[in-house]
Amino acid sequence: MIRWILRRWPAAAAVALAVLTAGGSDTSSTVTAMGEILPILPLLYVLVAKLRKRAASWPILIGGSAVLFGLKLLDVVSPAVFFVLVALLVFLWGAIDGDLRRSRELQLQALGMVGFGVLALVGLAVDPDLGRYIVGAGWLLHGIWDFVHLHRDKTVARSYAEWCGVLDILIGLELMLL
Repeated sequence: MIRWILRRWPAAAAVALAVLTAGGSDTSSTVTAMGEILPILPLLYVLVAKLRKRAASWPILIGGSAVLFGLKLLDVVSPAVFFVLVALLVFLWGAIDGDLRRSRELQLQALGMVGFGVLALVGLAVDPDLGRYIVGAGWLLHGIWDFVHLHRDKTVARSYAEWCGVLDILIGLELMLL
């Protein structure tokens, strides 16, 4: 068992985090929180694809989490809107330097960002009872996205794809079963 945990530490860490954060009783605030976090997931892929540095996966996650925490503390702008704007700036950067036209990987991640960003924004805009299914579907689909990237062994670090895939699916299921 210990050997499996050491080999599968990303999955074990994801399960532990999901257990620690499970159980929000207020559907509206849970949907809002998870909807605001959802755009960070594909944004990380966009940033790593643009930088072409898989090793940046974990540092970008830590930095993005710190920004999310700061935005929540300041309560000036919705984190979801902020992260979508950051993605647009990265797309603009990629368009200006030609990466968005040349890099198939960046193009794929841009499509993912648009799709998951739309799910997050729609999930936040509708009634929380419906929003939890939309945001939950976004988390579940991003979990599948992670496992596809784990299988492809592209874009992000394998450990990140495994961790994020397990965590996303557990959060998506929790949202849908609230």
